Amino acid sequence: MEIPLPVALAVLGAALLHAGWNAFLKSGADKQLDAIGLAAGSGAVALCVAPFVGLPASASWPWLTASAVVHIAYFRLLAGAYRWGDLSFSYPIMRGGGPLIVTVAGVAVFGEVLPWAETAGVALISAGILAFATHRSPDPVALRKSLAFALGNACVIAAYTLIDAKGARVSGAPVAYAMWFFVANGIVMFALGCLQRGVDAPRHILRRWRLTFVGGACAVLAYATALWAMTLAPVALVAVLRETSVVFAAALGALFLREPFTARRAGATLVVLAGLVALRV
Repeated sequence: MEIPLPVALAVLGAALLHAGWNAFLKSGADKQLDAIGLAAGSGAVALCVAPFVGLPASASWPWLTASAVVHIAYFRLLAGAYRWGDLSFSYPIMRGGGPLIVTVAGVAVFGEVLPWAETAGVALISAGILAFATHRSPDPVALRKSLAFALGNACVIAAYTLIDAKGARVSGAPVAYAMWFFVANGIVMFALGCLQRGVDAPRHILRRWRLTFVGGACAVLAYATALWAMTLAPVALVAVLRETSVVFAAALGALFLREPFTARRAGATLVVLAGLVALRV
């Protein structure tokens, strides 16, 4: 039960894109408005593509709806995590916990029992990802809040990964499923944003429309690639490969957000690489 090399490389590319749009979200001054803008931008990008890929099979529509609802929690928790913690702390915890949950739940949901080598690879990569987490703030309240938001989002990420893997597999068209998910999610998030922040939401999107569009395009391409991969390989392997985005996020944080790339993170990167070797990537 291995992941084909071309699929693995595509997922690693998606991981880089995923890290990119998270760095964009962390760089903004208002995390809630940026999260709303990112969802709206993703929806706009997907709406441009959706007419050319058709509709997914009707059997996938309940899963698509469930995913859009769960993603509301995801974006709210994401904004909270980045409000109280650094990208280098919140992102590894959110992304490292999800694959472990997916690996266990995938046995029940998909009947996918990984061989020992792949299981070891998942464990090594997840451990390496979690080891990236460092908190620079001396404020214990900020630490507790960022940790709570990040751990909550790890559970949400596992939930939507399983939901979307199931939906993509029954859709018959994973790219179409992804596009219509982003359209639905963009509409819902924009509507909620307007209810919560009024005219500030559309004004913010218009003011940062270039970054919103680019971030949205990265999010759409990254997730569509992951869903496509989940129709060709075990969900747990795709999920953990996608979370190597933490390595890319640490590099982006060091380059653009002045977050240090320490010896600890170098060691964590080596653990992630050992996990990739175990997965035969």
